[in-house]
Amino acid sequence: MTGTMAFNLISRWSGAVGICAIVAVIRPAHADPRAVVELFTSQGCSSCPPADKVIGELAKDPSVIAMSMPIDYWDYLGWKDTLADSRFSARQKAYSRMRGDREVYTPQAVVNGSVHVIGSDLAGIENAIGATANEAGVMSVPVTMTRSGKQLTVSVAAANKPPNVLHGEVWICSISKAIPISIARGENRGKELTYYNVVRNLLKVGDWNGSPGSWTVPLENVEHDGVDAAVAYVQDGSRDRPGPMLGAAYTLLH
Repeated sequence: MTGTMAFNLISRWSGAVGICAIVAVIRPAHADPRAVVELFTSQGCSSCPPADKVIGELAKDPSVIAMSMPIDYWDYLGWKDTLADSRFSARQKAYSRMRGDREVYTPQAVVNGSVHVIGSDLAGIENAIGATANEAGVMSVPVTMTRSGKQLTVSVAAANKPPNVLHGEVWICSISKAIPISIARGENRGKELTYYNVVRNLLKVGDWNGSPGSWTVPLENVEHDGVDAAVAYVQDGSRDRPGPMLGAAYTLLH
């Protein structure tokens, strides 16, 4: 199911900010990932299951941070996506607006915040990873996550550019590594599908201007039922005007 969707979504984004020094490294994140791949998918989309499997394969690659972001604009077709979040629909639309191409469809993979390809096209995703690697600043900023007791700290290194030249935002995604779903109606009626690295919550932890910084949040703000991992990323631009991915990290919580 593909096509251009025009929609107005009002989303609520929560944030919690605190600054402290790193106390202890409990679970190290993957070092120096080369890409962040965001899949916009839907349980009501018959074209999406192959893309969902691709994300499952990419999730095994420690150099790629792959995430599923289920959207809600196909819910009217007969099956309400049980994992969908209007914030993901708004994020997909914001990417389209920034690219200027009005391409909003499922399954759509956005690579490093700048290039979109059909989510089931693994070769296309790999090509996009290679192409975006040549863009200035993309995935060039080291990001780490550390856990100490009941707190999670995200640390972002300095950029190659002088401070105040860049403006970005730092976010934490709560991740469920695998969620099996039985679909009773709609285009995928009767199918048992598994969704991988599903984003269950988004939490803004701070703004970043190119200087090194650390932000600490209570673990309970990230970890809840079904969440067993986390992704932290720093992205150029803002929530409403997302730019290239500058750096990211993935860590297990259990």
